[in-house]
Amino acid sequence: MAAPLRYIVEGGSTLAGSIHPSGNKNAALPIIAATLLTDQQVTLENVPRIRDCETLVELMLSLGVSAEWTARNTLVIEAKVVQPSALDPVLCAKIRASILLAGPLLARCGGVTRPPPGGDVSGRRRVDTHFLALEQLGARVEIGEAYVLSTSGLRGADVFLDEPSVTGTENALMAASLASGTTTLRNAASEPHVQDLAHFLNAMGASIEGIGTNTITIHGTKSLHGATHRIGPDHIEVGSFIGLAAVTRSELRIVAAGVEHLRSTLMGFERLGIECTVIGDDLLVSAKQSREIRTDLGGHVPKLEDQPWPAFPADLMSIAIVTATQCEGLILMHEKMFESRLFFVDKLIGMGARIVLCDPHRALVAGPSPLHGGTLDSPDIRAGMAMLLAALCATGTSTINNVGQIERGYERIDERLRALGARITRVEDRRG
Repeated sequence: MAAPLRYIVEGGSTLAGSIHPSGNKNAALPIIAATLLTDQQVTLENVPRIRDCETLVELMLSLGVSAEWTARNTLVIEAKVVQPSALDPVLCAKIRASILLAGPLLARCGGVTRPPPGGDVSGRRRVDTHFLALEQLGARVEIGEAYVLSTSGLRGADVFLDEPSVTGTENALMAASLASGTTTLRNAASEPHVQDLAHFLNAMGASIEGIGTNTITIHGTKSLHGATHRIGPDHIEVGSFIGLAAVTRSELRIVAAGVEHLRSTLMGFERLGIECTVIGDDLLVSAKQSREIRTDLGGHVPKLEDQPWPAFPADLMSIAIVTATQCEGLILMHEKMFESRLFFVDKLIGMGARIVLCDPHRALVAGPSPLHGGTLDSPDIRAGMAMLLAALCATGTSTINNVGQIERGYERIDERLRALGARITRVEDRRG
């Protein structure tokens, strides 16, 4: 078993330079799963080489699928043969994205037995939406220690999702692509990664309309063919780099940032006094920022809250909280989506941040607060990245444990930030 990993971070450095965001993790995962829908070869470019993607590829291999990394970020998959045996519970426990195999395996093989998914420790994350949608498309679902899904044939339906679940929408999209008849998904998620999946399915011969809206129409087809597809940039990484520039008072240029998907992100940071300049498809974050939190009309305490797309993304709330600790003023941060995601703020408080955790969903942040180094743990991908930002702007040395969580979502993040001038050492933890 590999030794746990730590980052040793020397804070206080000003960074400079350009950085490219990786491919969108949350697009790559469903797109990898969707390759099961065809027996022809698929080539995926700009795939982030992160643990979540590599674990999902392992799951694909366990199904008898051929998958090969032909370059650092290019993945060639051919699902000529799919052996729909029970999925490996150890691999499924590593990533929540293993749930994305349900729809494709139902459509391609008529059934699947799978254990509950794993992934982040950010509170209960229900999977009911997936199964309710698949049932309406003709699946039978049995819930026990494992989830047993089967069908004698998927058929189109008018489906209203009980919540705009991203992965629930993606599972329904994939299943409906090979269902007989037409499916309408209402209250569907419309995040950039959902759009990317839909464009990929269309490239394979699917017929999907309403991409980017909350009502998606899928005209089922009997078969899909191979395709070459490039994964779009990760807008969550872009938001993380905006926060990085802000807290370290650095000028960074984010290259090929996918600015068409950044309006809500830019508005959220503007509320914190951080403004960016759009240059073509690049984003320039200047070192000179007001860093003054914008009050609501009448001088009232402002609020930054996450909501389903196209509002401010839930996955950037942890980054925004760290950024707010370095800005002048008071702001209420309202994390609506995950019930335990804000619990990481106790580590920020230990570093000197002035934060009141009102309840599991709301934190009141007063800034600016000088932070000092500390010993931190990464409970999930996004909180881990937020604590890395905190360590980089703190005085002194910080140790971040369990950085495997960060590396599940951010490719070679230590190397890429060192190229900008960050002082980060990645070490194996062999203590004990």
